[in-house]
Amino acid sequence: MLPSVMQWLMAFLKPYRLKVFAAIIFLFIGSLAWLSLGQGVKMMVDEGFVSTNSERLNHIIGFILLITAISATAVFCRFYLMTWLGERVSADIRKTVYQHLLALSPGYFAQQRTGEVISRFTADTTLLQSVVSSSLSMALRASVTVIGGIAMMAITSIKLTLLVLLAVPLVLVPVGILGRKVRNLSRKSQDRVGDLGAYIDESLHEIHTVQAYTHEQQDQYAFFAKVEAVMDTAKGRILYRAILISSVMFLSISAITLVTWVGAQDVINGVVSSGELSAFMFYAVMVAGSVATISEVYSEIQRAFGAAERLVELMYTPIDIEQLDKPQQLPEGKSRQLSISKLVFTYPQESNNSALDDINLHIQAGERVALVGPSGAGKSTLFELLMRFYMPTQGQICLDNIDIAKLSLAQLRQQYALVPQDSVIFANNVIENVRYGRPDASIEEVKLACIAAKADEFIVAFSQGYDTYLGERGVRLSGGQKQRIAIARAILANRPILLLDEATSALDAVSEEKVKQALDTLMQGKTTLIIAHRLATVINADRIIVMDKGQVVATGKHQDLMASNALYKEFASLQMLESEQTQT
Repeated sequence: MLPSVMQWLMAFLKPYRLKVFAAIIFLFIGSLAWLSLGQGVKMMVDEGFVSTNSERLNHIIGFILLITAISATAVFCRFYLMTWLGERVSADIRKTVYQHLLALSPGYFAQQRTGEVISRFTADTTLLQSVVSSSLSMALRASVTVIGGIAMMAITSIKLTLLVLLAVPLVLVPVGILGRKVRNLSRKSQDRVGDLGAYIDESLHEIHTVQAYTHEQQDQYAFFAKVEAVMDTAKGRILYRAILISSVMFLSISAITLVTWVGAQDVINGVVSSGELSAFMFYAVMVAGSVATISEVYSEIQRAFGAAERLVELMYTPIDIEQLDKPQQLPEGKSRQLSISKLVFTYPQESNNSALDDINLHIQAGERVALVGPSGAGKSTLFELLMRFYMPTQGQICLDNIDIAKLSLAQLRQQYALVPQDSVIFANNVIENVRYGRPDASIEEVKLACIAAKADEFIVAFSQGYDTYLGERGVRLSGGQKQRIAIARAILANRPILLLDEATSALDAVSEEKVKQALDTLMQGKTTLIIAHRLATVINADRIIVMDKGQVVATGKHQDLMASNALYKEFASLQMLESEQTQT
């Protein structure tokens, strides 16, 4: 069960309770100081103006200036502390939510739009920050003013105060009904903003494809439609908020005006003094203004609650790959053996179609194994299960005879160096990209890894060398250059098991030969699994595993498979034909 928004927010405010307490104290001081000005107004009218006592008037003016100075000081302290708390809580929420997001498996992000997650992470936390630092402070101050003002009004005139209180239920009705409506519409509005963010993220990240297919006009129309969807939802929220604010102001000011008329009759009849009525009107105006402030910021707070609900949902998304409290430890060793038994896996969104079906494999420490098969055979899925990005539907995977489900995720994944087919390059310089898997590596070690991956030759050609910024998703690099950076990253990580997913697929013939030499050196003494579509890569493997439709259909050496397996023979024949055409 998800916690309430208030419980969730209080958990973030708890570490700063002293600052919260100080802010509340200054809030009370400031509000009570303003309220005491009413007594200054009363004395100024009765003891200064009416009595024509100049000396007493001077004392009263001094008293009012002193109260004003105290109130201004309290406002400064309250504003600083509340604004600081808003920024701090927002920062802590972002850190906590991001930490949780990093613990979610790739399976979660395969079903979510990244832009929607980013919208919750940025826009919703910004809205929450604004409310905590500003709107919430205003609401608390106004609430104290309302309570204190009514108390001072009661001291001044019980009769007039009771008449004012008769109007309170009339004011609370629109606050209760319209406030809930504003909150619901605010939640919908944030959802539409999330859709908008997701579309922007997708279209701009894939700008090459958008422009290559001259899809700009269609994307523009789709984006405009999403913007209008945001606007349509906002219209309802704005309408109800405007009705809420105007109705509260009308009812409260009308009630005070009518009560003031009754008070004026009492002054004429000598029941209360002019000073008492002036003080009452001062308090009544303060109360009315505070009620109007509450009605205005109440809708903002409801909007923030809608945003907070979205953040709570994100933060409490269940982690499908759980960390163990007491995981087992792998024995020391530079190479690892893998055992896969009766492995079955079905993607959550593909419940009727098994991606892997009854896989049984044993891979010796230091062995080089090539996985061959058509697209969709389950090769990349097997890699994902080895690293526990997903949990098997049935069966188990063992690393050095220990079920990987009993290992910590950190220790398990530190056994693998991955070179994916689509190389991942981060928006950073060459050095930070290469030492992504070993952040403590020296610059010299980075350079040696790049030399081994045959990447040094193009890196030094950059004007800034290893400090060159590679752009978002490596936009400044060619496909082959990205691949060599990824291979350098794997070389530097120096982990016991290599997972090569078409590691040379994006290279030209010259670069491919250079990288193969680097990989041959890298693979010595390491357990290596290679997803391969090129015959040259397959022939050098110790063993070839042929996969089709999620199953292992054949295992053996190249010559044996050529003679015994039609699928592999077709694969090899196509590769040889392609090689001949290339040479021609």
